[in-house]
Amino acid sequence: MDKNITIITDPEGKKIVLINDIRFKGKTRKEWGEIENYLKEYIGKYSEIADTSEKIYIGADFPDEFVHGKDKIILKGPNLKAKANASQAICELIQIAQNKTVSMDFNEKHKNKAKYGWYRYDTRLALPVYNEYGEIQRYNIYKMRMLVRHDGDGKLYLYDFLRTKKEMSSPPE
Repeated sequence: MDKNITIITDPEGKKIVLINDIRFKGKTRKEWGEIENYLKEYIGKYSEIADTSEKIYIGADFPDEFVHGKDKIILKGPNLKAKANASQAICELIQIAQNKTVSMDFNEKHKNKAKYGWYRYDTRLALPVYNEYGEIQRYNIYKMRMLVRHDGDGKLYLYDFLRTKKEMSSPPE
């Protein structure tokens, strides 16, 4: 599938995944069903974080959590649309992930899924904003937190992307 995705660097040296095709508006249940089915194609694959060479695997629980998780349910408007379209660039979002932090298992509800703990990373994506003629006017940049579980088999598994939020910085032209 031709995805039309590029990794760019902003003026501060931070990486951004630039998605040039808006495929999903993220508004309908049917559309999120399509996203879940699309994400199932990633199961069993992995991508490497460029800065740390950590391999992040895609487990069978990722598509369901991405589509039905609490974080997705509370998103609205452009942030919801950004998460929907992030589904096109999972590998690229993993590749540019930075700022690894150890994360607590809130309420110990997932302790069986992450025997060795949880990690969060920062990642960013840019989506085009079109004018009335269908031409790209500018890009909006969104930051996300990538949630990764460290499983009992010793591997790191992508669990979800959280806190999708539009940045207030100057967008790339």
